[in-house]
Amino acid sequence: MSDAATLGQLMCELGYETTTAEMRQRLESILSDARYSTFIAEVDNQIAGMIGTLTVSSYEHNDAGGRILALVTFTKARRRGIGRALIATVEKDFAQRGVRRVALDTRLTREDAHTFYESLGYERNGWRFVKQIQVRE
Repeated sequence: MSDAATLGQLMCELGYETTTAEMRQRLESILSDARYSTFIAEVDNQIAGMIGTLTVSSYEHNDAGGRILALVTFTKARRRGIGRALIATVEKDFAQRGVRRVALDTRLTREDAHTFYESLGYERNGWRFVKQIQVRE
């Protein structure tokens, strides 16, 4: 929770404008749910990036699957192996918990991210469709 401001800045790097208060609110539910894991990368005692995951049950498979929900490094920290280290960390964490299948989403426009994930052995295998719906309050 003490890193909420910096994590909010990292969400902005992904294109999701996020205030510290919004990040604190998100972290309240994330940090209280054991299915979520958050890992932070530091360089010279400064946060350089983060990765967030979720372990989920599946309708399609008998075992749990893992999802990488967010992976981001600050622009100034890119191309230094931080993303690779974060991926390696969560893959090890998933394996220790018996999760063998990991999935993630990335925007179609992030071609550098596609190349990055493919270089780590991730395969394209489908399409994601998104729709904003009206919420009744």
